[in-house]
Amino acid sequence: MRDPLATTLRSGAAGALRIEDAGRTVMLCGWIHRRRDHGGLVFFDLRDRYGLVQCVANPETLAASSFAVAEKIRAGDVVQVEGAVARRPEASANPDLPSGGIEVRVSDCRLLSETATPPIPVDAEKDSGEVAEDIRLRWRFLELRRPGLTGSLGMRHKIAFETRRWFDGRGFWEIETPMLTRRTPEGARDYLVPSRVHPGNFYALPQSPQLYKQMLMVAGYDRYFQIARCFRDEDLRADRQPEFTQIDVEMSFVGQDDVLETVDGLFRHLFSSCLGVTLGEIPRLTHAESLRRFGTDKPDLRIPNELVEITSAFEGSGFRIFDSVIGSGGLLVALRVPGGAEASRSVIDRWTESARAAGAAGLVWARRGAEGWSSSIDKFVGPERWSLAGERAGAAPGDLLLVVADRPHPARTVLGALRSQLARERGWIRDADDWRLAWIVDFPLFEAAEAGRVAPSHHPFTAPTGGMEALAGDPLAISAQAYDLVLNGYELGSGSIRIHEREVQERVFELLGIGAEEAKVKFGFLLEALEYGAPPHGGIAVGLDRIAMLFAGASSLREVIAFPKTTSASALLEGAPSPVSEDELSELHLRVIPPSGPA
Repeated sequence: MRDPLATTLRSGAAGALRIEDAGRTVMLCGWIHRRRDHGGLVFFDLRDRYGLVQCVANPETLAASSFAVAEKIRAGDVVQVEGAVARRPEASANPDLPSGGIEVRVSDCRLLSETATPPIPVDAEKDSGEVAEDIRLRWRFLELRRPGLTGSLGMRHKIAFETRRWFDGRGFWEIETPMLTRRTPEGARDYLVPSRVHPGNFYALPQSPQLYKQMLMVAGYDRYFQIARCFRDEDLRADRQPEFTQIDVEMSFVGQDDVLETVDGLFRHLFSSCLGVTLGEIPRLTHAESLRRFGTDKPDLRIPNELVEITSAFEGSGFRIFDSVIGSGGLLVALRVPGGAEASRSVIDRWTESARAAGAAGLVWARRGAEGWSSSIDKFVGPERWSLAGERAGAAPGDLLLVVADRPHPARTVLGALRSQLARERGWIRDADDWRLAWIVDFPLFEAAEAGRVAPSHHPFTAPTGGMEALAGDPLAISAQAYDLVLNGYELGSGSIRIHEREVQERVFELLGIGAEEAKVKFGFLLEALEYGAPPHGGIAVGLDRIAMLFAGASSLREVIAFPKTTSASALLEGAPSPVSEDELSELHLRVIPPSGPA
């Protein structure tokens, strides 16, 4: 059978050759990766997307014109070679290379394209950090030649392909939803697109296909998914980009367990097909439990140490700060640092600064040494109190306790952030290939906002647990049928069972301060659809970029996106965003107002 990679110019891929190809005559095309002269012989590594293979040009067996090309070529040139695949001498075989047991003995060599001197190195497996990121992104088409980036984009393709294959086998249809849509408040700023034919009006690029996929459920398409492009005009960081891709899912006639079990199945398939990993049980933790144990709703379950509440050990201690916190309903929360009693004062001071940066007023520490307990507040609190606290925290001789006293939420979240920091610093995560997924469930429906108002914890289309009756009570006490999927400290996806009854949706809008007229203007098409036989439905959106980043072992989303933006949302390769002419602005009925203030 003809090689599917064969074309007019090549018989197959250079990087796909293996020991079983020995004896074949091949025609290959690719880039020169490295070239070296050895006693009259010219060796060069020919690279394509599939890898590289060593080629040998011998002046005794090669035409003079072809050998002249082999002597002239340099890294980055594009060549076509013909030759016989042969086993390498055992002493020169490269066991670290898939094609390291063979070489191509060149019978013809042709230069297809010369290269200019590249402004950045492209032969390193991974970015060394020696070249500034803005330079690398400016020359991204060269950086993409790096084997590490090639492997990352290959992993991304595999994830998307296997996702489609898995959903197709379970009755899901991939349906595309519009990219030019109406602006709806979803928690972040929209990218707006001016309409030329409707002066003064704008489209919005979608933050998600949320309302469209709910419309599809009303339409009867009960199993939908989409590898969807989405846009959010918000500040960037290593795991966030202004345009991103998500695996978007919606299902009808389901409860929460149905959605979670479906996504469990998808991830078991992705881990197996992309990484060769068999997942264990995926636990479910309530939002409250996750905060109590780990100080975050994105827990990294690889970290062995959990937070411990030690409030009762200090009731009536006489220490004014502790007594004030306890008396006002606050907590004392501790993190045990195994072997931390030997930490220097400067190290503890650095941890204290981290706690303050996370919102704590301060950090109390206590050591369990050979002589017993000592602490940073010895003159206020005796060792017997610390002995009781240490017993509850499971402290052994040589351990250190770090304690935050504050209102419950900040006390836990501060120590949760410190827990993650110490895990990195002290090597608490011992197995880099340990994959720990978890579901976080039972989120609050609302969270407190400014001026005594409430905001949705997820989005305003999430169904409350208990339906309409639950909406009659304290908004901050209402539980949501919402769930997040987390992996090793990263949120992979967020979803919920949706509201499918108009009166419930209108009541949620009312609690959010969205009146009937405003709701009609912003969400009229959704409210209208809910009157025409909307089925119970729910779904989730999972970040494809983030999955690819973790599967590829990358440190940034930019490593798994072909042409990413910078942290200022600039595209340095093509120079976007860019100004447009007055004529173009006029055609769109726009004018630019210069920023005020000093330049």
